Amino acid sequence: MSEQATILAVDDTSMVLALLVQLLTPEGYLVRVADSGELALAAVAASPPDLILLDVQMNGMDGIEVCRRLKAGENTRHIPVILISAFADVKDWVAGLQAGAADYICKPFQSEELL
Repeated sequence: MSEQATILAVDDTSMVLALLVQLLTPEGYLVRVADSGELALAAVAASPPDLILLDVQMNGMDGIEVCRRLKAGENTRHIPVILISAFADVKDWVAGLQAGAADYICKPFQSEELL
């Protein structure tokens, strides 16, 4: 039996986290959540996920900084990060990709796009 893939969903909005859990769990993913950049880094350090869905605009540490820190870490740089943002600003998109993100999804996202 194969192990269930783990996704860490990071967003400072509880409705978005609930939606991500609702969409991804029936598809067979184990979804963990964090509501800040600091909690995301702690969660990754405790138990690295297979993928991170990371909001760009958060209070405190933003998603770009979280991504930079993850990609700078020897034990975390291999984890794919997909940035999610309500702002389709090309500058943020480019900054995220330069920080090491694998992709960028704009909110509101379609479930098919997310999956």
